[in-house]
Amino acid sequence: MSGHSKWATTKHKKAGIDAKRGKLFAKLIKNIEVAARTGGSDPGGNPTLFDAIQKAKKSSVPNDNIERARKRGGGEEAGGADWQTIMYEGYGPNGVAVLIECLTDNRNRAAGEVRVAMTRNGGNMADPGSVSYLFARKGIVTLDKNDQSEDDVLMAVLDAGAEEISDLGEQFEIIAEPTDLVAVRTALQEAGFDYDSAESGFRASVEVPVDVDGARKVFKLVDALEDSDDVQNVYTNVDISDEVLAELEED
Repeated sequence: MSGHSKWATTKHKKAGIDAKRGKLFAKLIKNIEVAARTGGSDPGGNPTLFDAIQKAKKSSVPNDNIERARKRGGGEEAGGADWQTIMYEGYGPNGVAVLIECLTDNRNRAAGEVRVAMTRNGGNMADPGSVSYLFARKGIVTLDKNDQSEDDVLMAVLDAGAEEISDLGEQFEIIAEPTDLVAVRTALQEAGFDYDSAESGFRASVEVPVDVDGARKVFKLVDALEDSDDVQNVYTNVDISDEVLAELEED
């Protein structure tokens, strides 16, 4: 899914200067709160929280907001919501599989918003298990290239459990088992590399190639889903070639 990753990287850069910045901040803050509640509010003893804070800082979330979220999650401050993780499955245009991860304090609202976004943008909801088998949970680390070569990065993380490295244009993406995520991230730090984000996510095992029109429809659906405050992540098995990506970037 390197094409989709490249597009996501490009989109993320643009997101910093448009109205979606606020939504991105809210999602990153939610991650911190949940990580602190689940594993304790000390980033030194909670790698998931450490990485959630790192990602928020890299995305320019103010330190005050980060600290308040950490304290809410750890019970040091009042006001934390009862966030629940819910997964929805479906199919998008061209039969592309879609996995939607929600983090919500209202199941009914989340289900309604996901259903509306799907049906209005050429998607269909699917029964649990009908799409998720096409995806595997992986540890994903991204870092800016700077002047580093792929071999430099590979040498640093190979013994830590890294499975593959993808070139995303301005960034490298390292894939590992979720259990090796901390080891890979630590190996990068020890080798002097500054990483952008480290988190677990889903990767597709079978991909569906699409043309430019198909790609536009899939991205329109993904954008509509991500517009919901309850939707934390959207994963698809779309495969976008460099040629299609080049055309999309002209839009």
